[in-house]
Amino acid sequence: MGLGGPQAWLLNLPTAVVYGSLTLFITVLHNVFLLYYVDTFVSVYKISKAAFWVGETVFLLWNSLNDPLFGWLSDRQFLSSQPRSGPGLSSRAVVLARVRALGWHGPLLALSFLVFWVPWAPAGLQFLLCLCLYDSFLTLVDLHHHALLADLALSAHDRTHLNFYCSLFSAAGSLSVFASYAFWNKEDFSSFRAFCVALAAGSALGFVGATRLLRRRVEAAGREPGCPDLAADSGLCGEEAGNITLGQYLWQLAHHRNFLWFVVMDLVQVFHCHFNSNFFPLFLEHLLSDHISLSTGSFLLGISYVAPHLNNLYFLPLCRRWGVYTVVRGLFLLKLGLSLLMLLAGPDRPGLLCLFIASNRVFTEGTCKLLTLVVTDLVDEDLVLNRRKQAASALLFGMVALVTKPGQTLAPLLGTWLLCFYTGHDLFQQSPLTPVGRAQPWPEPPAPPPVQAPTLRQGCFYLLVLVPITCALLQLFTWSKFTLHGRRLRMVKAQRQNLSQVQTLDIKTV
Repeated sequence: MGLGGPQAWLLNLPTAVVYGSLTLFITVLHNVFLLYYVDTFVSVYKISKAAFWVGETVFLLWNSLNDPLFGWLSDRQFLSSQPRSGPGLSSRAVVLARVRALGWHGPLLALSFLVFWVPWAPAGLQFLLCLCLYDSFLTLVDLHHHALLADLALSAHDRTHLNFYCSLFSAAGSLSVFASYAFWNKEDFSSFRAFCVALAAGSALGFVGATRLLRRRVEAAGREPGCPDLAADSGLCGEEAGNITLGQYLWQLAHHRNFLWFVVMDLVQVFHCHFNSNFFPLFLEHLLSDHISLSTGSFLLGISYVAPHLNNLYFLPLCRRWGVYTVVRGLFLLKLGLSLLMLLAGPDRPGLLCLFIASNRVFTEGTCKLLTLVVTDLVDEDLVLNRRKQAASALLFGMVALVTKPGQTLAPLLGTWLLCFYTGHDLFQQSPLTPVGRAQPWPEPPAPPPVQAPTLRQGCFYLLVLVPITCALLQLFTWSKFTLHGRRLRMVKAQRQNLSQVQTLDIKTV
């Protein structure tokens, strides 16, 4: 007798679909977390201001350090030089290890998501422990999931194919934001708590099912004729000759030219992404509140979570045709062109303003998703340049995060400082301050509200357009120095294939 209909259908799903579905199980949790965790602790659990800032400060430090730490613990055995003779470490064995890690860490991520919504300790202590616990499992899941993108496939075509399904499932997962509005109630928290339990249960079951399907595919590929047994691969991890220290690895990265140019560009990109997220509601309030309804503003805010993933469904096929480098450069030029056009048009074009605010966030977030493909190419180059036994995918993703995550903190700090400097409006105080750039040595009578209101609006407008222009110029310069594209990228891909003693596991093979 054959397998039942649903089970047979699941077993026949393409590997790219199963890999992409993991993004769904991450996104349904993480978007709800981002939207509600602060409001929950401030409005529901009544955390003190001091405890809140202590928790955020510790979280900031841990969030920056845990990516390279977990990457190092995961991939340090891959850093030694490739043996001159004998087989290297099998890509299939590495993939199996990452899939097993996702099978454990995914359900633990769902469990750590749940502990936010039930008070079980003093608010300050719970806030600190919940943030660090959740971010630890999120980092482990993200690192192994991104590393699989580099380990499952080698060709640019297959990697964009995998990323296509990630974008599709991310868009589907973002719908949890819209569903959450129906359950969110600060006065009666039970319905929202039940909603979060349902999300966590679905995510945990999804992780277990998807990782089992992936593991079956990988193991089945190992049993095909011409493929070496996994048992033979497992003994290869014991080769310790030539292992390098963390200091030697950092020295290698410091001499990896394309890595250095990329992280500078990506730091600016992360800054711009979080700048848009932080100031999106402020721009809507001060530039468009007189021209759009509250429901329209809420819709723009919600759709900005979904649209970047849908946008990538169009850009990923372009990446297959023209290459990621060309598409990303085109997006930088588009950002610069739209910002200059908006600057020339001025703040009195509400239709154009609405389109620019939305498109600026959508294209910027979409670019962040495409840059994952560039990191996978850097993984290939790192393996070739340093002749590693196996690509240290998770570690390189962790090192990129270490350098670029400060952009998350710089975005609100620099944005609020610029707004205060040019307009005198301090977001942390009720009354406007005197603009620093125009301070007088003697006191002046306060200006009437009709005079100050346009000043704040004008400051928001210049912040809206000048930040993208500056970011685009910096990124176009650094991106022009990045050489891992075209002929060089093809050469690196060919050398990686030659270095691999065991044939690299490809998505089509799986």
